[in-house]
Amino acid sequence: MSLGVGLLVVGLLMAASAVLVATETSILHIRRARAEVLTGTNGDSQQTDDRSADLLRLLDDRVRGLGPVLFLLMAFRLAAAGLLAVLVAGDHGAGWAGVALMVLLVVGFTLADVLPRTIALRSTDRLVLRLAPFALAIGRILPIRWPALGLVGLAERLLPRPLRTAAPVVSEEELLAVADRALASRSIDADEHDLIESVIAFGDTLVREVMVPRPDMECVAADLTVAEAMAVAARNGHSRVPVNGDGLDDIIGVLHAKDLMRAHLEGRDDVPVNGLARPPRFVPETKQADDLLREMQADRYHLAIVVDEHGGTAGLVTMEDLLEEVVGEIEDEFDQAEPIAQPLTGGGLRVHGRMPIDELNDLLGETLPAGDWDTVGGLIFDALGHVPVVGEGIEVAGRRFGVEQVEGRRITSVRIDGPGEST
Repeated sequence: MSLGVGLLVVGLLMAASAVLVATETSILHIRRARAEVLTGTNGDSQQTDDRSADLLRLLDDRVRGLGPVLFLLMAFRLAAAGLLAVLVAGDHGAGWAGVALMVLLVVGFTLADVLPRTIALRSTDRLVLRLAPFALAIGRILPIRWPALGLVGLAERLLPRPLRTAAPVVSEEELLAVADRALASRSIDADEHDLIESVIAFGDTLVREVMVPRPDMECVAADLTVAEAMAVAARNGHSRVPVNGDGLDDIIGVLHAKDLMRAHLEGRDDVPVNGLARPPRFVPETKQADDLLREMQADRYHLAIVVDEHGGTAGLVTMEDLLEEVVGEIEDEFDQAEPIAQPLTGGGLRVHGRMPIDELNDLLGETLPAGDWDTVGGLIFDALGHVPVVGEGIEVAGRRFGVEQVEGRRITSVRIDGPGEST
């Protein structure tokens, strides 16, 4: 073979390897969910065309699907390097063969690796449907398929046992990073980005973080009459109210406003409400909020009593409380909304003692200490070690948290100084 013909063959081999590199890159970097969007399919429907079927089949097992492609890629590059070395060494000696291989390395890396890989990464959606059938066609060539899959199987046997069956995992951090990039590229708006963040955070939320705490519970005594209970429900604006017997730790039922109205229309205003109360649902405060929401949907109830590890009443939680963790506050025209935080001059804030720490972190742009507390009041209680009096405070993250108001043993107002105000 003449040197000119040999160089032409080497060029063709490197060009073919560039196509294989683009094939490998596009298939490796397409997500299954994105592929289903591109092909117009979902997990339960039929593929719309042969290219869609080819792509989804490859994604079912990318390692084995790309095995023949990678095997052929290696063969092309070794053949190109070997042929070039033999031809140049025969005509010009071993020294020039080494120089030719260095040139091949530089040119091949630039034109047959970096360039096709960059094109595939920037045009994945467009290329992947075209190259998937090509990858499958290579896998059907038996002289390539058999050795490639045999070597893939051998490589898998060399893996530690836990890695052989490990499935790819997408972390929450990756999902949030994708959402951040989508927001930056304006593929989604800020509200959609916030909703994605809320849904992801909801999976790690405990019931105790969203419940109405025990001191804020509004209950009716079991011996109240229908008329008296209706007055309580009307004053508080609740459609469901817990019924307690001997104190808050003795919740005996849940009273529905519609049951009260029905009894009133039937002329039973003097009947005790304990006969109208429905059986209560009890959940532990450490239950996952998303599990409770699914349970409420399945069993069709809207209010649960939250109990602590000792069986005492810790608070109550409603379906609305859970939904608000995902979509934000749900208010009707009669709600008197209170600001979650009041900005102060100098960059400070005034917040309620029961404000969740994670929400305060978002407002301050900082990470406050974590512990066995969920609220600002809990943080202050833990730091002081006693029930604070007005004027006491703590230093956290370079800011002073000063107690402005205490009702009984509850911290109801906290002033958080701005970054430069603490002394």
